Amino acid sequence: MIDEIYNYRQSNMPAVEFSDEWSKLCIPFEESLTEEQLITFHKLLEIQIATSADEIKAVYKAGFKDGVTLMSEIQE
Repeated sequence: MIDEIYNYRQSNMPAVEFSDEWSKLCIPFEESLTEEQLITFHKLLEIQIATSADEIKAVYKAGFKDGVTLMSEIQE
C-alpha cells in the first residue's frame, strides 16, 4: 500500500530543473564526446536516475513507517 501511495504522490510532485552549474558543465562536456561516448554517458545517467529514484522511494517508505510507529507510540 505504501508503494501505491508513493506512486500516486510521485505524479503530483513538481519536476526539478537542472541547475545552471549542470548546464555549464554538461553541455560542453557532451559536445566534446564521440557518438559512442555520448551514448555511454546517457546510459550512465539513466542508471544514476533509476538508482536515485529507488533510493528516494526507499526513504519515503521508511519515513512513512516511522510516522506510523510514532503515531502508535503516542497513542499508548
